[in-house]
Amino acid sequence: MVRLPVLTGYALLKVLQRHGFLLLRQKGSHVFVESANGKCGTTIPIYRGEELGKGLLKSILNDLDLDTEDLDIMLHS
Repeated sequence: MVRLPVLTGYALLKVLQRHGFLLLRQKGSHVFVESANGKCGTTIPIYRGEELGKGLLKSILNDLDLDTEDLDIMLHS
C-alpha cells in the first residue's frame, strides 16, 4: 500500500490535467474536473498554500475512480 502524498489542490489539479482530466469550470477557489470519458468528476478546492487533508484527498480519488497507487504512478511519470 502506497502512502498518500501531501499535495496542494493546485498540484493535484496539474497532475490530473497532465493525465487527461479536464477542468470544466471554476467558481471562486473551487474547480470541477472530469475524466476524459465523462464518467466521473469531482470538485477540488484550490486554497493558496494550503495542503489537502488526507480524508479530502481520499474522497477526491474515490470520486475519480483512482486509488493511491494510481496517484503515485501519475506523480512519478
